[in-house]
Amino acid sequence: MQTRSTRIHESMAPPFSRPAVLFVKLILLGLVVAVGTWIALARWTMTPRNVTYAPVPQPIPFSHKHHVADDGIDCRYCHTAVENSATAGMPSTSVCLSCHSQLFLDSPLLAKLHESARTGKPIHWVRVHDLPDFVYFEHDIHVNKGVACIECHGRVDQMPITWRTASLEMQWCLRCHRDAPSHVRPLNEVLSMAPQKPLSAEEIRQLNRLYKLRDAQALTNCSTCHR
Repeated sequence: MQTRSTRIHESMAPPFSRPAVLFVKLILLGLVVAVGTWIALARWTMTPRNVTYAPVPQPIPFSHKHHVADDGIDCRYCHTAVENSATAGMPSTSVCLSCHSQLFLDSPLLAKLHESARTGKPIHWVRVHDLPDFVYFEHDIHVNKGVACIECHGRVDQMPITWRTASLEMQWCLRCHRDAPSHVRPLNEVLSMAPQKPLSAEEIRQLNRLYKLRDAQALTNCSTCHR
């Protein structure tokens, strides 16, 4: 015959067994760890590989300052696809040798260039402006809409070794897309490294009509950069 205290004890028994409670706790802990890991991986994949204003080592120490500012070489001579492709393109060994088959032949700095010519293996240049894979970016549309090289790349004509001046973060891109007419210049000034003089309101309106720029709502839509 059960006593009163026994009946009370049985009525207060926990609804779940200890193993079941432990199992639920482990599941919740696993979810927290999974979410934390996902967030960390997402931040890692979205972070540009190169630090802003830090020179990026290359297999050959190429100086934009020497080639652009001193020698006056046009951007399109090396970056041949800048106006008609999603990527600007990197100079091939043959492009470099169009000058260096005659100039500085014995320079130790160009040893890898001549090795590339002998072996047929391309030089593996390191990307300075490297966007995450989930960002859809077309170089040619920006150039043909009047976005100057200096707008994103800075004064490369003053860089003995190239570095990144822009954060490349989403908010940096959106600041331009929210007010696109104020970030363009005439096509004949797109490749110029000289700082742009401020445009008048009428000049901005004219360029806006000429380039047929999309409005801010369209340019800041998620599908514009993420497809």
